[in-house]
Amino acid sequence: MLNNKSVLITGGTGSFGKEFVKTILADYPDVKRIVIYSRGELKQYNMKQMFPENKYPQLRYFIGDVRDAERLKRACEGIDVIIHAAAIKQVDTAEYNPDECIKTNVNGAQNVINAALDCNVKHVVALSTDKACAPINLYGATKLTSDKLFIAANNISGSKDIKFSVVRYGNVMGSRGSVIPFFQEKRDSGAKELPITDMRMTRFNISLKEGVALVMFAIKNHLGGEIFIPKIPSYHICDVATAIAPELRQVEVGIRPGEKLHEEMITSTDSLNTIDLGRYYAILPSITFNGKRSKEDYIRHHNAKPVPQGFHYSSDNNAEWETVESLREKISKL
Repeated sequence: MLNNKSVLITGGTGSFGKEFVKTILADYPDVKRIVIYSRGELKQYNMKQMFPENKYPQLRYFIGDVRDAERLKRACEGIDVIIHAAAIKQVDTAEYNPDECIKTNVNGAQNVINAALDCNVKHVVALSTDKACAPINLYGATKLTSDKLFIAANNISGSKDIKFSVVRYGNVMGSRGSVIPFFQEKRDSGAKELPITDMRMTRFNISLKEGVALVMFAIKNHLGGEIFIPKIPSYHICDVATAIAPELRQVEVGIRPGEKLHEEMITSTDSLNTIDLGRYYAILPSITFNGKRSKEDYIRHHNAKPVPQGFHYSSDNNAEWETVESLREKISKL
């Protein structure tokens, strides 16, 4: 699939980018080129130590921002596949710096689309978040807008052989900014208690490897226009705290601004355009301006079936749950 192909990853020095590169190098040894496009030279330097040039000559590092359309277009020359992972992701950062978040998450998304179209890229997969589903904070709203831009890009591709799709998933276990390293730091610092925003809180849980597998699935199978969503377990925030530091008292401190009690990935309204692929769900575009594909085309291609009308997929109504024991085992392997 990726052998003899050139791949560009925006925000490629993040947790996902490093795991994705590791997977490509292991599974596709004849990959032609992997371009890491990001704006942080220190993170690129650190990544070069993980993947030294003399061992991995396929890797290239471009300093650049997705806000910079010209630089992005230059980086996309000769690229076959784009994975768009760059984003401002912290909820509180987005609320305090809304214009900066919009420049990166919305304008940057459109720049990726334009560069892909101009450079004859074949596949574009954008990473999204459960916070884009029925958003209540700016971060979620910008990612929903980004999702809409990538899906609509299929309608402006004309005769070009290019497909755009999106993958949407929940909290990545142990990634930078997740609750797990926060709880571990509290435990290791000798704290007597763990702050819990709300004892009722639930979240979806996915590993980095599962996130990478979802993106690989999208590249291989998408028709263009799908939002792919994995079937993954939920957890109670209190169970994560217990798994990490059972001896510490849990103290409720109140839900933060812009935070949901439970996360959603498919609303009941989305169910009208959602199909069940077995391992994943896919939300199909509600509008196809050029009549490229019907819902039946997607169902046949993915050997899928429509979900029941009114279906709703959220972290509190999930059929699969992590336990304290399963969480402890997974955390020990991070």
